[in-house]
Amino acid sequence: MVNPQPEFTSNATPGTRGTCPVCETTLFRMGRTPAHEGMTPPEKVKNTRKKKRKGKLVIVESPAKARTVGNFLGKGYTVEASVGHVRDLLRSQISVDVENNFTPKYRVPNEKRPVVKDLKKLAKSAAEVYLATDPDREGEAIAWHLQEAVELDPEITQRVIFHEITEPAIAEAFDHPREINMDLVDAQQARRILDRLVGYNLSPLLWRKVRSRLSAGRVQSVALRLIVEREREIEAFIPQEYWTIEAEFQPEGTQDSFIAKLARVDKEEPTLETEESVQPILSDMELGEYEITKIKPGERKRKPLPPFITSTLQQEASRRLGFSARRTMALAQQLYEGIDVGNGGLVGLITYMRSDSTNVSQLAQKEASKFIAQQYGEKFLPAKTPVYRKKPRGAQEAHEAIRPTSVMRQPGNIKDYLTRDQHRLYRLIWQRFVASQMAAAIYDTLAVEVIGNTTNHEYLLRASGSSIRFQGFLIVYESARVEDKTFAEDVDVRIPNSIEEGQSQKLLELIPEQHFTQPPPRFSEASLVRTLEENGIGRPSTYAPILGTIQQRGYVYRENRRLFPTETGILVNDLLVEHFPNVIEVGFTARMEAELDRIASGDEQWVNVIKEFYGPFEQDVKIAEEKIPEMKVELEP
Repeated sequence: MVNPQPEFTSNATPGTRGTCPVCETTLFRMGRTPAHEGMTPPEKVKNTRKKKRKGKLVIVESPAKARTVGNFLGKGYTVEASVGHVRDLLRSQISVDVENNFTPKYRVPNEKRPVVKDLKKLAKSAAEVYLATDPDREGEAIAWHLQEAVELDPEITQRVIFHEITEPAIAEAFDHPREINMDLVDAQQARRILDRLVGYNLSPLLWRKVRSRLSAGRVQSVALRLIVEREREIEAFIPQEYWTIEAEFQPEGTQDSFIAKLARVDKEEPTLETEESVQPILSDMELGEYEITKIKPGERKRKPLPPFITSTLQQEASRRLGFSARRTMALAQQLYEGIDVGNGGLVGLITYMRSDSTNVSQLAQKEASKFIAQQYGEKFLPAKTPVYRKKPRGAQEAHEAIRPTSVMRQPGNIKDYLTRDQHRLYRLIWQRFVASQMAAAIYDTLAVEVIGNTTNHEYLLRASGSSIRFQGFLIVYESARVEDKTFAEDVDVRIPNSIEEGQSQKLLELIPEQHFTQPPPRFSEASLVRTLEENGIGRPSTYAPILGTIQQRGYVYRENRRLFPTETGILVNDLLVEHFPNVIEVGFTARMEAELDRIASGDEQWVNVIKEFYGPFEQDVKIAEEKIPEMKVELEP
């Protein structure tokens, strides 16, 4: 903005008016600035001018969302779609003035000019304008760009947000409109500028030194680094041999048997590294006399997992359904934006799909409790309504978890209205949410200790098993990923009812087994998203694009659901690690995400964050230009 002038509108709204440095149109940005200090706002006066405008214009991102929202708003409202962003940085240049506080240079792309023209025409005749873009930073930024590009009158323009596209949620949102939150806009703008500064400096460097059409990105390069480093761990891994010894026992006076595992020799953990070290123990154990010295029955509860957030949805959809992160998000967006399921037309089936919060509204919890009691019985309800408050590192603004907008829309009842994949994903989301509101599963557990004595040694063997007593949430849903592997192995392990303490045991068989330590597994899309989230890298809106980009660029390929780096990917990674270690370092990237969060909460100025990053980065680019030799490589087949 050129020649910014602080002012107040006639209804005392603070703002800054100036001129676009590119197209010279008038810009007005709402929000108080230090320049407003000392200025006296006018008294709010009722506009007595004759109103020529009529009707209410609502702008959303997509035509599908527009149809669903319009279905609930009815007469008096015109709902139009911007079809995504209407303004962006120029593609042909860096579009960030690094000499002038990193001022971005935005333009309306040619393909969006008809959209902007139509919206301007509608806005001029509307009495009220509502920006109903998505409830996250990107949605807030789209709303701001719409206000600027369409030249919306700030006095009649308001922002509305909703986390689900249902009649009650829409009504609530329009009852409580607000101004655009410039802190959220600035956080998104800072991310966009950071990514542009990195991409438009590093990518040309790769074109000149390695191969054309390569790219480097601030976050995508960190993901690539994780994949390359994991591949090197696997290549460098040397398997270590180790052995285990199990024994099959028959309790005295019975025909039953059970398996126990050797745990101690003379009260010490045995070292079983080779077959040579195992044979003397086997020979000695054959001579032993065995009896049960301890039987410990118990109970174990297994609680349900929280409802989905973006990362866990992508992980579980990958494991269970084989969906890529991009496919999952595309389907989730369709479910969110609205599908005609009969009985009243279009409705959003799930809440907003980009979320890092496990919060659930009280209304949704009450509906779920009522459904569970009716469908399964009161005993399947927990004693207290579950509260899931644990957030991943760097969780953003207050969203809800990803859940069905109504549990009464059971997957089977709406199957005919959905595609196969829409139905599979909806069923997964529905089951996970309903299970999250249910009672824990209860298992009966049994731990047994057997002592064997020979003339040389004492052997302690252990067996454990569990059987399900009460299904609880498992009647609805079981995660594809069991958190406790030991617990998973114990389930359904059979231990005879005939055992008792002091009972002699007949040794039927010794079962030695050779093992080798395994290298760390290659990342799947699911496990990479989990690692990014655990390290505070990326956000719900960025996981799928990150995974898509590194594959589209030919840096990584997917085989049997595992991610492998290509030769080009390894070469690019090694160059970036050598010359830009900070930019693609996990901790540094996580700290940048935390800085963006501080901008969003109003605790940091976006220009300061960019300045602090760009100074050292610019120097690294200059040094790399001189030091990196040309190493042109051909396209991989």
